[in-house]
Amino acid sequence: LITAQNEMSLMSFVGTLCCLWPLIPLALIVAAVVIYVKHLHVAGKVDTETDKNGGLLVMEVLKAHGVKFVFTLVGGHISPILVECEKAGIKVVDTRHEATAVFAADAVSRLSGVPGVAAVTAGPGLTNTVTAVKNAQMAESPLILIGGAAATMLKGRGALQDIDHMALFKPLCKYCATISRVKDIGPVLRTAFREAVSGTPGPVFVEMPINVLYPYKIVKRELGASGSGGKTLLAKVVNWYLNRHLDRIFGGAFDPQDYSPLPTNVPFVAKDKVEETYKLLSQAKKPLIVIGSQATLPPIPAIQLQEALVKMGIPCYLAGMARGLLGKQSDIQFRQERSAALKEADVIILAGCVCDFRLGYGRKLNKRAKIISVNRSKEQMLKNSDAAFWKPTVAALGDVGSFLVDVAAMMPDNYSPPKEWLATLRGRDNAKEAKNEARTDPYPDGKINPVHLHFELEKLLSPNSILVVDGGDFVGTAAYILRPRGPLCWLDPGAFGTLGVGGGFALGAKLCRPDCDVWIIYGDGSAGYSVAEFDTFVRHKTPVIALVGNDACWSQIAREQVPMFNSSVACDLSYNSYEVVAQGYGGQGLLLTDRSAIPSTLAKAKDMAAKDPVLINAIIGKSDFRAGSISA
Repeated sequence: LITAQNEMSLMSFVGTLCCLWPLIPLALIVAAVVIYVKHLHVAGKVDTETDKNGGLLVMEVLKAHGVKFVFTLVGGHISPILVECEKAGIKVVDTRHEATAVFAADAVSRLSGVPGVAAVTAGPGLTNTVTAVKNAQMAESPLILIGGAAATMLKGRGALQDIDHMALFKPLCKYCATISRVKDIGPVLRTAFREAVSGTPGPVFVEMPINVLYPYKIVKRELGASGSGGKTLLAKVVNWYLNRHLDRIFGGAFDPQDYSPLPTNVPFVAKDKVEETYKLLSQAKKPLIVIGSQATLPPIPAIQLQEALVKMGIPCYLAGMARGLLGKQSDIQFRQERSAALKEADVIILAGCVCDFRLGYGRKLNKRAKIISVNRSKEQMLKNSDAAFWKPTVAALGDVGSFLVDVAAMMPDNYSPPKEWLATLRGRDNAKEAKNEARTDPYPDGKINPVHLHFELEKLLSPNSILVVDGGDFVGTAAYILRPRGPLCWLDPGAFGTLGVGGGFALGAKLCRPDCDVWIIYGDGSAGYSVAEFDTFVRHKTPVIALVGNDACWSQIAREQVPMFNSSVACDLSYNSYEVVAQGYGGQGLLLTDRSAIPSTLAKAKDMAAKDPVLINAIIGKSDFRAGSISA
């Protein structure tokens, strides 16, 4: 019943025993001592002379798992981790906000296939990460969050920045653990990595109290343990206990261990589900695939999935991280009028897509269609199927990419869906694209038309561009116009719709792919969350390009609020000089106010980004391009 979290209570109890020992039978005292000794079992030899610290073991695990970056905002609780990682060549990237550190780790996870790692200090350091961790949970991004904590014996006793971290993170993370002995760092972190990527991926949290990270001598000094026994019986007992506690923390701490990755569990769809899907597709007249972010997860490489989809020849709509999976353009990829296509399709594969608000909770699907829902998560696979809107014909639990590759392998090489269906979808797609392009006319007030701005950016984007989107209305417009150039070249927050991802996502993307042009598409409202990371971009030599659509408004909200309530309260911003802010942090800044200067300004920014991070502050006019869109 005795745990490491109430060791101070044990000390109090020991003191009480010592004071009352004449009144307590000897047998009870012996029994109490036996309990304490058992609790303080030392698992191995204690090296009292070593200068090694727990941060060294953290580094060994990260190195063995292929981690190249640790994102952080420094704090005394976690200093040994950062120092040891730097010594070993793991790049420590310090940000201006803990949420940015987690967002950057999220981006690394998505782009590299290796869980990103963020390490932050205790208390407010960890509470500052909560939104970013929740975003990773909902986006199903595997990442490792390491948090500092008060010393084991001081938990719950008012230590600096001591709170119940587990109460915060258990609802957000797949796996949570706290370390009480140095030797447990390796096994616990290996388990954390495994859990992050197994099944439905997601964030994990490992709490590391300060006394398992710092060297033995420092911990002993801070603990107040001495080599002498003390003058009184109470002093002797307390000192014995403190030394025993210390031995328990450091027993066998640096014995040789295996730090290599544990086997992971990737669920695969049952063969009969694959066969059933193939039969439905072979009979379909209007098949359709809607592909979500889960399709981009390992183990299937993006290029293999791309080849499988091309072989199938079925019309595809791509969403989330799947945008760009088929390149800039493809005969089977469609971008416009998805709702109409879903209402007409007779067989629909929801490949990692969920019937939440994005699909009208299932109402956007043809009720007569045969629906195949494939997902690693049973909950997501069947989301809202208990309502009257939709029911899956085939519920395929498992990895999305592997499922699509297996279905494609069953299909004959000469298979193709009816040409009339493809022609109908292409005709609608082309008509909508033309309609959008027709909305690029100059605005009477002289401000830049955001639709025109995005079309000009689309012309300039290089084949190796990565688009990080962080905003509401301006980003929503971009989604209709900008075409990701390839797989894993579009980063958005996902289902949570979180603002503030821009700085962290761009940081992680540029570090993972230094030769790529990384563009942040910012709304002026969302830019306020992470524009301070221009300091980080400068210090860590990650020259990204930020394009701020500045209409001095939270436009996505104002569009509905003003007509409904005849008030723009809390929606109005100012035409702030965001380019000057970037310059203040050591980056480059450009002001864009003239329609005719768009091509030259974009090109100049791209040239400048060969060396420095650049922010373009584009003064745009109000737009009704997305009238009727969902906002919250």
